[in-house]
Amino acid sequence: MTTAPTPAPTTPTHRRRPRRRLGGASWLATVPLFLFFALGFGLPAVAIVIGAFTTSTDAEGGGGQFTLDNVTASVQGAYWTAMVSSLKLSALTALLATVIGLPIAQAVVTSRHTWLRQAVLTASGVLANFGGLPLAFAFVATLGNAGEVTKLLHLTDHGWTLYSFTGLTIVYLYFLIPLMVLTITPALDGLRVQWREAAHNNRATTVQYWRHVALPILLPSLLGGFVLLFGSAFAAYATAAAMVGATVPLVSRSIADALSGNVLVGQGNLALALSLNMIVVAVLVMAVYLPLQRRSARWLS
Repeated sequence: MTTAPTPAPTTPTHRRRPRRRLGGASWLATVPLFLFFALGFGLPAVAIVIGAFTTSTDAEGGGGQFTLDNVTASVQGAYWTAMVSSLKLSALTALLATVIGLPIAQAVVTSRHTWLRQAVLTASGVLANFGGLPLAFAFVATLGNAGEVTKLLHLTDHGWTLYSFTGLTIVYLYFLIPLMVLTITPALDGLRVQWREAAHNNRATTVQYWRHVALPILLPSLLGGFVLLFGSAFAAYATAAAMVGATVPLVSRSIADALSGNVLVGQGNLALALSLNMIVVAVLVMAVYLPLQRRSARWLS
């Protein structure tokens, strides 16, 4: 009786994956991006830094001479008051928009109606980018001294005025709240249903779930959204300039006055020093925002 020879064991052949090599052609695709960044951000930033530490061309004694007077003056007197006012306005509006935008976004995420979610997110995308002169005109026509709502409710009799710090805060919330809804919605979508079910199985109430589970996870995203809103409010200019003018001191308005010579002649480089201060604030904002986004992505991924 003969037995069939057993086949020799075959070793599995593994296909070698081709190694991706970044050749010259691959790096060429990034050249337009770096070129745009260098022209759009690099050169203006270098010009601002150089101008902030040199004298203006229309100043006495000529321009181009090294000086610290511009930077020193930008953190003193009315300019420092404008900087502090801008920081207060940005922090207050960002905080209010974060507190108001979170429950709105949560209602949208938990809604069973898909059309409601799409409508709110679409409207938020439009309103978050609605600013400048059209927004100022809309509020002046509505809540100004001769606005329709002001006359209808007799708000002036109660001391209401749109052209104040409070009025500007309300106007800023018009585009900051939708921006917060857009920012926090992906983070709310990342909250897993299993976490809520596990909390309820352990007899945790809704308040306890949000206090001990949801909010600690959302905290990096909330702080990141707050920082993003702060930067957006801090950089806004056209709406405040068209609506309140010089009534509310803002650093963006101070830059415009220095460039146009409304305060002193020959202070063009002082505007560059004020711009440098805004860049420093923006860099600090981004330095806080990016690590918070990375931390929230670890939990919600």
